[in-house]
Amino acid sequence: MSGPGSMPAYVGMPSFPKAARDAVADRRLRGNLAHATGTIRTRRAAAVAELDDWAELRESAKQIKDHTLAHLGHYLRMLEEKVVEAGGTVHWARDADEADRIVTDLVKATGETEVVKVKSMATQEIGLNEALADAGISAYETDLAELIVQLGDDRPSHILVPAIHKNREEIRDLFRRTMPSAPAGLTDDPAALAEAARRHLRAKFLAAKVAVSGANFAIADTGTVLVVESEGNGRMCLTLPETLITVMGIEKLLPTARDLEVFLQVLPRSSTAERMNPYTSAWTGVHPGDGPRSFHLVLLDNGRTATRADDIGRQALRCIRCSACLNVCPVYARAGGHAYGSPYPGPIGAILSPQIRGIGSDVDASLPFASSLCGACYEVCPVAIDIPEVLVHLRAKAPKKRPERLAMGAAGWVLASPRRLAAAQWSAGRARRLARFARVPRAWTATRDVPVPPSTSFRAWWAARAKEEARDERP
Repeated sequence: MSGPGSMPAYVGMPSFPKAARDAVADRRLRGNLAHATGTIRTRRAAAVAELDDWAELRESAKQIKDHTLAHLGHYLRMLEEKVVEAGGTVHWARDADEADRIVTDLVKATGETEVVKVKSMATQEIGLNEALADAGISAYETDLAELIVQLGDDRPSHILVPAIHKNREEIRDLFRRTMPSAPAGLTDDPAALAEAARRHLRAKFLAAKVAVSGANFAIADTGTVLVVESEGNGRMCLTLPETLITVMGIEKLLPTARDLEVFLQVLPRSSTAERMNPYTSAWTGVHPGDGPRSFHLVLLDNGRTATRADDIGRQALRCIRCSACLNVCPVYARAGGHAYGSPYPGPIGAILSPQIRGIGSDVDASLPFASSLCGACYEVCPVAIDIPEVLVHLRAKAPKKRPERLAMGAAGWVLASPRRLAAAQWSAGRARRLARFARVPRAWTATRDVPVPPSTSFRAWWAARAKEEARDERP
């Protein structure tokens, strides 16, 4: 498989600091985010607290994922063999372009010009909807939040709740504008909004001949693929159409069905704060008279092999897309998901996107710095991804501007010598009154006061204290 991939739907996005500046100034956005993430965060904490063995489950999930990644080639070959044995077809995609081409050709071969979709991060990643549209094929999102985003010609801003940046009034107004079947007196009552979406989608479900899905998990030793969801729309897409095409990142693999015992406990509690998923759909190949007549599994690399080769960065491939890290992140709560310039927002996006895309653009170079390194994301991660560790690791790889290189070089020279460090500390103490007027570096001091150095360094204080004690001990 090839190196860093691409995310065509997000090409040209600004760097995180530029995008976040506008987002932070949007009071409505910040209010929507604070309400939604706060609610989810509180419920998740309660759901996790019910399990006395949560720490053991978390460690088990981590070890299963690490084992699978260490033997990924073996398990991928096993998965392909089992899917083919069950009547399915497996396709390998090196990058986004190849995956888009495979799916587009498969849809064209059916003669259809419309597909229904199950919520999928992988298809967002490769820009599948745009690729299908270029080929004259319309893709209809069936997840309620994804439908809201699509109708608004918008982008998802959260892994679990893609339309988290919109409130009920905004959704009501959107439905009235874009949904012909919406009743004239549609209110912002959640049940009324859900009913309007249900009526809108019902005709699509019944008419669709082709469906496209992602995958939460795949089981290597049986060839089984699973999707977990809360609304039932996924179940409709996975059972009614004649052709099912699943796009799955190669890291979603688990060795055996027994491993699901762990993940079907940690995923719902970490994401929706539920004890179990309302809908867990599993299928193995095709079965005459039951479900789709043809099944295609597209295994997507798109930079994952390159990420796996990094001993520290590979942790990101454990991610099960629960979104717990987004809901506790103070940076995400203020900037929102769009500022990350990627279908993967929040802390996990800050370490995943730069790795699978490569740190070659302004947005990818800026993402490892979109964090306060508070560690809250690591504490809630159900697969124990040490996100702060990976962020620091990626910061070291990010290209540095000349002033930063000079500053770091000077700091290294000073810190390499105890004598030079002592001299620098003495100088800082003498010039402490000037610190409040400093404006370098501008990116820091434009929004913060420069800390005033103490008048005496710790070394000088300790030496003076030692002398005083020695003098006191003299007879």
